[in-house]
Amino acid sequence: MYKINQLLHLRSKQPHTLGKNIPQMLKNVVEQCPDTILQASKNEIGTYEYHSYKLVYRHVLDLACALKEFGVKRGDLVGLISDNRREWMVTDLALLCLGAADVPRGCDSMGTEIRFILNFTGCRVCFFENDRQLNKVLENIDEVPELTDAILFDSPDELTMERAALQGIRVHKFIEFEDEGKKSSDSQRALIEEEIEKTEGSDLATIIFTSGTTGTPKGVMLTHDNYMAQCEVIKDVFTTAREGDMWLSVLPVWHVMERVYDYFIIALKNGIAYSKPAIELMREDMKVIKPQWIVGVPRLWDAFTQSCYREQRKKNGFSSMMFNIGMAIGKTFCWASDRFLGLICRFSLRQQILDRIYGFLPYILLSPFAGLSYLISIRQLRKKLGGKIKGCICGGGSLQPDTDHFFRAMRVPLLDCYGMTETAPILSVRSPKKVMSGCVGKVYPSAEVKIVPHKDGVPLSGTPLAPGKKGLVFARGRQVMKGYYRRPDLTKQIIDNEGWINTGDIGVLSRNNELAITGRAKDTIVLMGGENIEPQVIENAICRSKYVESCVAVGQDKKYIGALIVPRKANILQYANDNNILYDSYDSLIETSEIENLLRNEIDTYICEKNGFRTCERVGKFALIPNSFEIGREINAKQIVMRHKIEKIYAKEIKMIFTSRVNSIT
Repeated sequence: MYKINQLLHLRSKQPHTLGKNIPQMLKNVVEQCPDTILQASKNEIGTYEYHSYKLVYRHVLDLACALKEFGVKRGDLVGLISDNRREWMVTDLALLCLGAADVPRGCDSMGTEIRFILNFTGCRVCFFENDRQLNKVLENIDEVPELTDAILFDSPDELTMERAALQGIRVHKFIEFEDEGKKSSDSQRALIEEEIEKTEGSDLATIIFTSGTTGTPKGVMLTHDNYMAQCEVIKDVFTTAREGDMWLSVLPVWHVMERVYDYFIIALKNGIAYSKPAIELMREDMKVIKPQWIVGVPRLWDAFTQSCYREQRKKNGFSSMMFNIGMAIGKTFCWASDRFLGLICRFSLRQQILDRIYGFLPYILLSPFAGLSYLISIRQLRKKLGGKIKGCICGGGSLQPDTDHFFRAMRVPLLDCYGMTETAPILSVRSPKKVMSGCVGKVYPSAEVKIVPHKDGVPLSGTPLAPGKKGLVFARGRQVMKGYYRRPDLTKQIIDNEGWINTGDIGVLSRNNELAITGRAKDTIVLMGGENIEPQVIENAICRSKYVESCVAVGQDKKYIGALIVPRKANILQYANDNNILYDSYDSLIETSEIENLLRNEIDTYICEKNGFRTCERVGKFALIPNSFEIGREINAKQIVMRHKIEKIYAKEIKMIFTSRVNSIT
């Protein structure tokens, strides 16, 4: 593995082929394919309009000229509060042309998060998608004392402008900046291009916060080179991508995964069409765009799979039966072909040999039936993705096996990938030509990955383990972040002196350098939708209730957050007596509907929007544990919860949280 990683590390230091910074990459691509479509966005009547590389580059330079005249300069941090849309990319690239960096956040963010981020980074200027996002800041303008100017993509109403003016904020329309930029002279645009040349790869491109005010705020500083390192080798990964391919964009672009794919699209000379992560809307847009590629989170692909099944159930009995038979044959054939063709990640030669033996006979027998069932009943499903799909990318959480099998039966490559914001983010991804199951693909060419021994999430040494051995995942390469903004203490905790970053995940490498993630050593929970949840903040809030002694949030790779709760026995008994609740024992008492409703109300009182919690942080279901946590069993000597042990001890209760219908949120 050392030799493999050494080769990868040398490869990551290859000379720049696309440029030393992101705007320079765009400029170089424009010179090569000026008329290729870069953006497709909907106009006021919902019809797609197409913008070539040459046109988008002109928009970027014009906006950069207007922003320079406005006072934005090299080194400035500028807020960017918006979901994915045409203006987002143009604004991002214009800021980067000037040597500035953006501080992005999405429209689903709470006002407390946005205000904290803008204040922490000292943003003087901020772009907002609409009135609603600006009003989140105006709710408590004292928390953002340095903010002076707001630029809105959607035209603001008079009421918002008046409210902002009264609080000392000047509101501008984005369209006015576009109009002003169009008046720029060729010499002014030339000055912007000269400014582009001054930007080094080590210069800051963005600060992405991995958690808001409901958790420890960590602003990840990512440089131009963090992204360029990945862009330079993307053609070696997506070998089936061709110039002019279209990508459908549905994820919030402030998330690092969608952000890096925006840059990949430029590096590949591809185009991007903007949609929304709603299945029905996506389907309509896919009919028009006919994309070759789509990036999504596990929940999106799970929803697509379930919607296909629902549609088939609504059809007549014969059609539904043929679909079910075809899908069963298709999935079984995929199981056999994975093993016979060596497309399943294994960690020993013996396993690989046995796989080929097990898979040989069913592969031969099912091959003609699988081909026939695909033509009769499954091929039509590809049309739901536009008909020209080459691959779907899945990241931001763990891919569910059933969804993976569905796409394999549909013969659409579902490319699971892995990474973290701090690595900008791609550390591994499946190949579209050789989709390996049981892993998150091969280590990305610009990164090094090693597995080290650990105990309870603490590395025991930096010496790599042999292939097939489970341990902590460490990564290194040009794509590793510059550090946490204004938090060198946190940076030192995660990156060692040799540049290795501790991902906090448990994994294993195969002999072919394929990576499988088996668990998490760090506390952060990642839901199916890709949302990062800090469990300790939720737990602390719930424990404020006088009826709760202990709480542990769970939900890794699930649709929602669940909780294991140890009630405060004395107070529960008092409540039962005060309310004349009949019970035989304490264990039976906490199973009564009265106590369950009491805890449900307590949870919803503390975990709510009013207290600064996002919708994804609300507790969907919970289970009550009768006995207090014990030192050495569930908690350590410092009375800190040992999550890895709790997940084993209460595996049955956790399973019930995500399968039963009780205690669900109202």
